[in-house]
Amino acid sequence: MKDITAGPLDGVRVIDLSTVVMGPYAAQILGDLGADVIKIESPVDTVRNGRYRTTPGMTPLSLNVNRNKRSVALNLKDEDDRETALKLIDTADVLITNMRPGALSRLGLDYADVAERNPGLVYAHAQGFRGDSDRAGTAAYDETIQGASGLVDIANRAIGRPVYLPTIIGDKVSSLTIAYSVLAALVHRNNTGQGQRVEIPMADTMIAFNLVEHLSGHTFVPEEGPTGFNLSMAKGHHAVHTKDGLACVVPYTPQNFRDFFAAAQRPDLVEDPRVAGDRIDPGDSDDLMGLVDECAPALSTEEWAEVCTKHSIPFGPVLELDRAHEDPYVRDGHLLDVVHHPSEGEIRSIGIPVRFSATPATVRSLAPLPGQDTAEVLKELA
Repeated sequence: MKDITAGPLDGVRVIDLSTVVMGPYAAQILGDLGADVIKIESPVDTVRNGRYRTTPGMTPLSLNVNRNKRSVALNLKDEDDRETALKLIDTADVLITNMRPGALSRLGLDYADVAERNPGLVYAHAQGFRGDSDRAGTAAYDETIQGASGLVDIANRAIGRPVYLPTIIGDKVSSLTIAYSVLAALVHRNNTGQGQRVEIPMADTMIAFNLVEHLSGHTFVPEEGPTGFNLSMAKGHHAVHTKDGLACVVPYTPQNFRDFFAAAQRPDLVEDPRVAGDRIDPGDSDDLMGLVDECAPALSTEEWAEVCTKHSIPFGPVLELDRAHEDPYVRDGHLLDVVHHPSEGEIRSIGIPVRFSATPATVRSLAPLPGQDTAEVLKELA
């Protein structure tokens, strides 16, 4: 790891008292930005279980959510270890946890307990549902949050099947929400000296996220139309098969469609009345995107790239994950670099996607072994 810099959050200490992905990924983001992140690990973390190369606990997922952290192994059910955890929290600017409220209370780690000792602390508590709702304390998994937030309904209406999006979007969007909420609370703390509890419910986060475009006609009272964003819910709204592969070709305007159909040598469609005006009727979206799908095999992916660039038709290649490390854009942006991990040997490290001109964010350390920094961190308390 070369050209290591402090990062914009240099001097901020974060205690990561969370498991799985939502909390740890948020803490990693803050670590990438320069914060000193101390991960308090219990004897069992599900992210540490599963497939690993050589070292127990070093799974692909744990490697991808725990870099730029120091790991301290503490059993919070042990009185001495719990007191040690509290002493570490006393030194922190931020605490991130997704433990259930009942467990936090039993351990003496709820907001009232720690704020009494550290009133300037930003206490970020992430959970599935709002603490003042009848679902408070309910276990939440990404799939159940996709259902509770309307995402499964969107998929069912769009493709006729109530599928889950094939990524843990609820966890990761909530991670980003934790990160920006913590930063906002730190600005307030720095201005006033006052810490606070910040609650980040996954369901609320994802409902707000999904409704940006899908509230649609229900934005108005009384409703002026149904929910659902027409273009993204169109049956043909997917990547298309070109003559030699896949591509994202997404005509938006009538002129886009006319130019697309002309390139596909379909003069009959160029004259189609549905693309004759200056706007596309939302009711025609399904049929028109179906025609795009039908016409796409007329040209190769490279040929469509040239056509779309010439006529300002939205176009993009499809990144194949198995070959992501070979993609020039990924490679040149250092979005996947091969690095040497102390215990795992050569691994691919995911790059930091944002760039700061004055305080560059860097990978200062790769994901630690469970508890590997316990002695070092506890020595700092002495």
